[in-house]
Amino acid sequence: MESNNSMLLDRPIESGKEYVNIVTNNVLSQQGKPMNAHSELSNLVPTWEKSCTSTESTLHQLSPYIGKLKSSIAHDLIQNYSAPGDLVADVFAGSGTVLLEAVKMGRRAFGVDSSPYAALLSRAKLSAPNTLDEALIRAKKRLEAAALRPVPDRRRIPEWVRNFFHPNTLSEVVNFSKECKEQGDDFLLACMLGILHHQRPGFLSFPSSHLTPYLRDKKFPRDEFPLLYQYRELAPRLLAKIERTYKRKDFVVSRESYTFVEGLTENVPFPTGISCLITSPPYMNALDYGRDNRLRLWFVDKANAELIDNAQSQQRDGFESLMATVAMQATKSLVHNGYCIVIVGDQIKRNSKYPLSSVVQNTFAEHAPSLNLTQIIVNSIPDIRRARRDHRGVRTENFLIFKKEYA
Repeated sequence: MESNNSMLLDRPIESGKEYVNIVTNNVLSQQGKPMNAHSELSNLVPTWEKSCTSTESTLHQLSPYIGKLKSSIAHDLIQNYSAPGDLVADVFAGSGTVLLEAVKMGRRAFGVDSSPYAALLSRAKLSAPNTLDEALIRAKKRLEAAALRPVPDRRRIPEWVRNFFHPNTLSEVVNFSKECKEQGDDFLLACMLGILHHQRPGFLSFPSSHLTPYLRDKKFPRDEFPLLYQYRELAPRLLAKIERTYKRKDFVVSRESYTFVEGLTENVPFPTGISCLITSPPYMNALDYGRDNRLRLWFVDKANAELIDNAQSQQRDGFESLMATVAMQATKSLVHNGYCIVIVGDQIKRNSKYPLSSVVQNTFAEHAPSLNLTQIIVNSIPDIRRARRDHRGVRTENFLIFKKEYA
């Protein structure tokens, strides 16, 4: 079955000797025996090309995160490979899309990520106040407390950060971020980061891009667009952002339903009893998370803002080692008949192609023989998610679906 943007893999798989390269009824076979297909999922694949921004929970839109998985895809995977009450894990959680969809659908969630910004977003979405009224009351309390703080010494703020804001706006943003961090208020800090930079009136910076922070002063010269360089007050913009965030939030998340760990995946033990592990590991430097999120990272974790891109994601040996760790941990942590879904793309850089999907298959065949590759789905990636200048990018995502069939 094919669509313009999605298809089930219809070519032989470069994999270890454990797998026979046969495609039967759109499902990979092992030793010539067809595996059980998830026909419902196969029927949904063509819809993955459609935007879900007008239908998904608006918590997913809390703050931008380049390269994130569509919530509609996460929903379909969770729906088809787990049941209510099951434990769903994402060990490269990013902005928390899988985790939020899991708890929203009545599952329990376990997540890991090493990026302070990703960790903040995941925790913020999972710990959001239950109602809009609660969120607004808390926001007004934080704004009042931040206003009582002394004016920060702007000379101690890097020039590249100062260049994005009117001095009065910068003072408010710095003090509010300090207040939120001291109070452990991930949700409100994430709301502020969601309106940190853009040229629209509801945002806080001088004219700039929304996804990745760079000033657009050439397109919007100060002498021609003076209104875009005036003071932008934080309070009304933050409260409006919170109201937008609760536009489609009709569920409550209990604190007992999730666990999140900020740290390197290879150093975090996975819990036992995972029914479905859905994760998208770093694409070997195909996306530069540190560069793309540098302004938001500065407000989250100044000390490590320049050290976000884990070396494991940037070299072939490191990537293979990381996948071996995930494979071995998944073997121990998945329940019988549980699923491990790894989402990777074949990286294209200039004139070379690095088949990440084949690397993952070979690594799992060597280190996780109990995990049987049952299906591969190929889905295209929008241009906006191919962010490295020296890359033509990752043009497709491969969904490698493994099933634990024996101990």
